[in-house]
Amino acid sequence: MYKLVALDMDGTLLKEDKTISSKSFAAIKSAKENGVKVVLTTGRPLKGIKRYLKQLNLVNEDDYAIAFNGALIQNVKTGKVISENIMTHDDLKYLYDLSLKLKVNIHALSYDSVLTPKCSKYSQLEASQNQIPLDIVDFNNLDSSIPIVKIMYIDEAEILDRVVKDLPKQIYQKYTVVRSCPYFIEFLNKTVNKGFGVEALADNLGIKREEVICVGDAGNDMHMIKYAGLGVAMGNAFPEVKEAADYVTKTNEEDGVAHAINKFILNKKAC
Repeated sequence: MYKLVALDMDGTLLKEDKTISSKSFAAIKSAKENGVKVVLTTGRPLKGIKRYLKQLNLVNEDDYAIAFNGALIQNVKTGKVISENIMTHDDLKYLYDLSLKLKVNIHALSYDSVLTPKCSKYSQLEASQNQIPLDIVDFNNLDSSIPIVKIMYIDEAEILDRVVKDLPKQIYQKYTVVRSCPYFIEFLNKTVNKGFGVEALADNLGIKREEVICVGDAGNDMHMIKYAGLGVAMGNAFPEVKEAADYVTKTNEEDGVAHAINKFILNKKAC
């Protein structure tokens, strides 16, 4: 029996208009009523998913969220931190200098804001979809007290395709590097990824690996899909994510999350 379902947000639980379908909402509600822990597992900051947590009633003392691709695991009600692994200002300097050489836009996230030396439409998108401030700052003179949770290269897909090819090999030894969508490359503390986050939370809750379902669509979901007892890729997932998964559900526009929950947890006829 599955006891925990970890759900990615963008491209998975959320439709393209950033809403949750009524079928997915109902399936999550039924899973909770059957004693299954439902955990939003996202690259977004916690502030960026609070409205969805409230909508899904995942705001109680036994509810948790995995934010920043696993860098922060937190009790939603009490704020108690289960795990926290962030970046340093030296990391920011290194990746900023590299971004200048590679001619790619960059921003970083603190716990509650987007920081960038130069405004771009992708930094504006990050701030608006997460409902957090966008601050234009000099990365060479950034206040050392500001925590850096993750750092991102943000640009047109074809630019990031080039950047991926040109990244120095040692960068993969220094950081977890994930392509969360065509216009985002994310750099995280080397210990961090969504698989780490789900495993850390499951261990904390006494839930076994084989009792975990993880559902996602993009490169930053790969680690948790490989970790899960049942890894589920969305119908709209990256090809490599589908290949790594145990099961491919429907797309985010076709209630893929509801389909997976109904099939594997509620034993209902697929929607």
